[in-house]
Amino acid sequence: MEANTRGTGRLPAAFLTPGSSSFMDFLSDHQPELLPGKRTLPPVQGVIEAPHGTTIVAVTFPGGVVLAGDRRATMGNVIAQRDIEKVFPADEHSAVGIAGTAGLAVEMVKLFQLELEHFEKVEGAQLSLEGKANRLSTMIRSNLGMAMQGLAVVPLFAGYDLDRDKGRIFSYDVTGGRSEEHNFAATGSGSVFARGAMKKLFRDDLTEEEATTLVVQALYDAADDDSATGGPDVARRIYPIITVITDDGFRRLTEQEASELSRAVLQRRLEEPDGPRAALL
Repeated sequence: MEANTRGTGRLPAAFLTPGSSSFMDFLSDHQPELLPGKRTLPPVQGVIEAPHGTTIVAVTFPGGVVLAGDRRATMGNVIAQRDIEKVFPADEHSAVGIAGTAGLAVEMVKLFQLELEHFEKVEGAQLSLEGKANRLSTMIRSNLGMAMQGLAVVPLFAGYDLDRDKGRIFSYDVTGGRSEEHNFAATGSGSVFARGAMKKLFRDDLTEEEATTLVVQALYDAADDDSATGGPDVARRIYPIITVITDDGFRRLTEQEASELSRAVLQRRLEEPDGPRAALL
């Protein structure tokens, strides 16, 4: 929503009237057509073909949580993009990984980021992690009409809970239904294979380095069995996006760090083609 100040030099009354701390509520009242779920789609036959993001994984460890995603977007049986970014910071202590219709998912994440920032500015305090998870659930629910036409968004939300002093993971369905996942979680087309890998490799006492290695292992396994998931691409230097969220805040691993982790996993697979049998490292 743009504020046109050319005529009077003053902001419209909508910007000056006290109201809800929710930016989504503000848009719903004053310019609802800007919300993704409020748009009217033209009539179509069948499912709309659009680039889709695939596998996102998350795992907790003592002191935080790791959220990671592969880099492939598909459109039907075609690779639409090899280096898409699917993991974004929501705020200082949380992040969102997107699966589903890529363009719509990225737009929803940007709106979610703005929602959290708007709340903090209006209220002078951050939402709790539980509150953030609930806000994202509401946004997904508002997109149900588009989801029924094939434009679904199914993210994975993770963050560090400052009140409980631990990392937490939340998963969603297309109706906005929210579930808290314990230890690890995955969403997207390769989630079944990624979850199987994490189930075998997870331990309660993982270090941060072991947790980041685990998510790369899980994405490798997903890519091995799911054509829509892209594994580490050494030739093109395309590696998974790996983020770590702790009490110190959100941190994305550098390209060099992601490269070293991916190469270590690939080297291990050369030595053990059927996957690691014991320890992570």
